[in-house]
Amino acid sequence: MIVNGTFEVVATPDPSSDEADGVSIGRVRVDKRFSGPLDAIGKVDMIGARTKVEGSAGYVAVERITGTVAGKRGSFVAVHQGLMDRGKLSLSVLIVPDSGTGELDGIRGKMAIRIEGGQHFYELDYELER
Repeated sequence: MIVNGTFEVVATPDPSSDEADGVSIGRVRVDKRFSGPLDAIGKVDMIGARTKVEGSAGYVAVERITGTVAGKRGSFVAVHQGLMDRGKLSLSVLIVPDSGTGELDGIRGKMAIRIEGGQHFYELDYELER
């Protein structure tokens, strides 16, 4: 199954960051509100690095998503890995196997995220094994 929709983001940076020779590492807590067939909230713990080269950065994150997917209630965990190599973006968001709860027990899949004109969009490609 593939479902599409939008989400809103509120980011709260952790003031403690580490910087050495123009490369910084910081932490951010992100709260998301998904709308559409994924009607849920997401709680994200993210660690990111910015380099001294414009357009080069990376982040990893773990996100718990709680709500409904196409009417089925529960939660699951996703892991993010994002890299920007001088402006070229690569992003992987995968559902952690066996992290589903409730009616989402057995969920597997991945999510694509895009931002256009300041609006966040998702595409959740998933299957329910149970």
